[in-house]
Amino acid sequence: MLILGIESSCDETGVALYDTVSGLLGHSVHSQIALHAEYGGVVPELASRDHVRRLLPMIKALLLEHGRTVRDIEGIAYTEGPGLAGALLVGASVGAALGYALTVPVVGIHHLEAHLLSPLLARPAPDFPFVALLVSGGHTQLMAVEGPGRYQLLGETRDDAAGEAFDKTAKLLGLPYPGGPALAHLAGSGDPGRFRLPRPMLDQDNLDFSFSGLKTAVATLTEQLGADSVEVSMRDKADIAAGFQEAIVDVLVARCARAISQTAMSQLVVAGGVGANRRLRERIDAAGKKAGFRVFYPPVELCTDNGAMIAFAGAMRISQGARGALPFNVRPRWELGSLSAIGR
Repeated sequence: MLILGIESSCDETGVALYDTVSGLLGHSVHSQIALHAEYGGVVPELASRDHVRRLLPMIKALLLEHGRTVRDIEGIAYTEGPGLAGALLVGASVGAALGYALTVPVVGIHHLEAHLLSPLLARPAPDFPFVALLVSGGHTQLMAVEGPGRYQLLGETRDDAAGEAFDKTAKLLGLPYPGGPALAHLAGSGDPGRFRLPRPMLDQDNLDFSFSGLKTAVATLTEQLGADSVEVSMRDKADIAAGFQEAIVDVLVARCARAISQTAMSQLVVAGGVGANRRLRERIDAAGKKAGFRVFYPPVELCTDNGAMIAFAGAMRISQGARGALPFNVRPRWELGSLSAIGR
């Protein structure tokens, strides 16, 4: 089957074509960074309007690029949630309208399930079961994954997600939007040992996370440094960024290692936008080698939001008989644990 995937949960418009025999044919993503940069964050209404402008031309261009027509589409998957309600509605309405016109199955996909399964698009790919770290701007969770649709929550953030903490800290340091990647880049030139920042909940005997206190520590530090000068120097900012990143990575790596030990699993999957962070990958890979577990990531271009992961998750569900119902649905809030298992 040829599956069209549509992603529109936030500020990336993504489309993809996935063939259940030959795999991913291609995908394209339009980022709205430039659109939202002057506001310092995503403006939901602007995001929705841009999805309206982009989606159909992107689908047409992708089909043309791979020598297919709209009539070749045999199934459609769209992001049902979680995400921004208006943005989700754009992708859902386009997917449902095409599905109705073509009389093909249409399924809504959980955004986090798509991220979680995206490492299966890489080579080598993990086998089930595995522990998954979902780490992005909106989520930081550890899951035990027995199979598609069979997920057990092991731990999650009690406040800010890791990516959210990156973005907020970048704003404190006066870095440009999007803050997370800018902070990670600046950290590469800093000294992570100069400022000792807290590692929230690191010594607690659980698998939860908390990053708001770390962000507060950075705010306090910048105020102290700025008291004797007009502004914090770029050297100070680089060292703060490096120390902040190291603190986040310390916590994530320790929690992953503990989850592997507690579940007695031998594979770890890291997915989500923060999974592209080089320092995080270095440290988790090193921890895996030391403790004897394997680590898997999606291709770097599939770490952030994209249509490929939606098409792949949709192909798995459609091939097992899943069929969407009209009218279509969106869920701005949606618990991953509520999903039905695939293949049962």
